[in-house]
This record gives sequence, C-alpha cells and structure tokens, in this order.
Amino acid sequence: MMKSGFVAIIGRPNVGKSTLLNVLVGRKISIITPKPQTTRTNIQGIYNAPDAQIVFVDTPGIHKPHYRLGEYMNKVAFSSVNNVDCTLLVVDSSLPFGEGDQFLVDRVHPDGKLIVVLNKIDLTTTEKLAQIKEKYQSLFPNADFAETVAADAINVDILLKKLLNLLPEGPKYFPDGVYCDHPESFIIAEIIREKVMLLTQEEVPHSVAISIEKITPKKEKTDIYATIIVEKDSQKGIMIGRGGKKIKSIGIKAREDIEELLGVKVNLNLYVSVEEGWRDSAHHLKLFGYKEEE
Repeated sequence: MMKSGFVAIIGRPNVGKSTLLNVLVGRKISIITPKPQTTRTNIQGIYNAPDAQIVFVDTPGIHKPHYRLGEYMNKVAFSSVNNVDCTLLVVDSSLPFGEGDQFLVDRVHPDGKLIVVLNKIDLTTTEKLAQIKEKYQSLFPNADFAETVAADAINVDILLKKLLNLLPEGPKYFPDGVYCDHPESFIIAEIIREKVMLLTQEEVPHSVAISIEKITPKKEKTDIYATIIVEKDSQKGIMIGRGGKKIKSIGIKAREDIEELLGVKVNLNLYVSVEEGWRDSAHHLKLFGYKEEE
C-alpha cells in the first residue's frame, strides 16, 4: 500500500517551518536564518520512502506586509492550504498567542486535515505549553497536535507517523531521488541569500535578491556567476565591505554549501548591483522569480 499526498507547512515568521521541512526531507531544501521572513516563495521538498511519498510545501512566514514583496509572500502562503491533503500549522510554543497569531488564524482555512505543530517546546514551560495548546484546540477543535523541537529533530518521527496515518493511498508524484521541485540554480541562489542574511547588518537582508547569471559545469570545477541585488548604494558598500572582506566571507560560506549540494568543487563569482525599490516593483519581483501564478 502506497501512501502519498501534499502537505502545506504554514506559520508566522521564524517559528521553524524551514527547519522542520529540512528535517522531514532529510536534507537542506529551505534556507534557515534567525531573521524573520527568510522564505519568500513556496518550496516543495519531497519525502521518499518505499511505501510513501509526501510532497511538503514550505511557505513564507505570514505577516503584515509593508512592501509589494510582502503582499506576494502572504498570498503565496495563504493559497498553499488550498488543494492539499494536510496542513501543518507551525507555532512557536515559547511565545504567547498574540495579534500576529490572530492575523494568521483569521485568514487560514485549510481544505484538508490540520496538524498544529507546537514547536520549540524546549524553550517553554509545561504550563505555557498547555495554555497555548488549549488556545489552538479552541480555535481548531478538529485538528491533531504534535509537540516538537525541529532544530534537534525531537518528535519529528512522531509527527511523520501522524502524517502518514492521515494521508490517502496514492501514486508517487516525483521519481525516487528527486527531493525538491526547484532547479539547482534556485537552491544555489537561496544558499547565497542565506549567507547574506547571516553575515550582513539589519538594514540589508530583506532588501536583497539573488540573480544566478551563469553556471558552467566543468570536469573538475563548476563556475558559478551570481549577482547580489540591493536597493541602495549604501547597502552595496555594506555588502562588499572594507577591502571586499564581507563579500569574500559570503562567497566562502556559500561555496561550502553549494559544493555539498552539487558534489563538485565550485568557483563562485559574486557581484553586487543596485536596483532601487525592487521590492515594490512588479517588474523586478517577476524578474527575480517572485511571480504570482495565473
């Protein structure tokens, strides 16, 4: 008997959605940083087993948007719960229920089954965990619940068993060995953006986009040319750093992950370009891959 289905992963920014996806799939699909709104578009990660295949859809963190990019991210996230077999609503159980949580639950109406994942249980108390669980039980009386520490893979196996029990019998949607619906160039761009977010000042990360200009595979080493797009000349200076030190650090850390992804040595060439106001430009959002489905 083959179990299969589509599962959306939704939640507020920084609750651990991407970490959970990577653990469930067993490899790095979605980038992870301590900064909110790291994920910007739906990313499908595929879990494969001899008798099951789950297509997980990691979504941007739902938040009150300030730019056209934020509106796009919310629209992508909200639409992800349509036409899926199950939705995982990931909650940071170390924080009390607040306005942002209410903003989310008011707008989320899953088509299929729902599991509320109370994540980061290592950072809370038994009393607080019980309180937030009771709150979500009142909001979603038919939902199932799981308690996890995604960063340490604690109880993720229990969550997976719950999912498999809920999913219908069905075919495999992707061949064995496929673990993501995006091309390698997308993952490479996301890896570079992750390193930018980890290594730059607060004013820079969310105004950054990555454009992969060219990938040239060679026998012993693959050449990759990528442009880091920012919105201001001052951000370009921060990105490059004194004597090129910052962009060199970004390149070194990104190259390590890209080499692990590709399984070959990589020569990574990074450039920086300024595109003022790109986060509010429909043209630039489409150009950088943030294109709404028709």
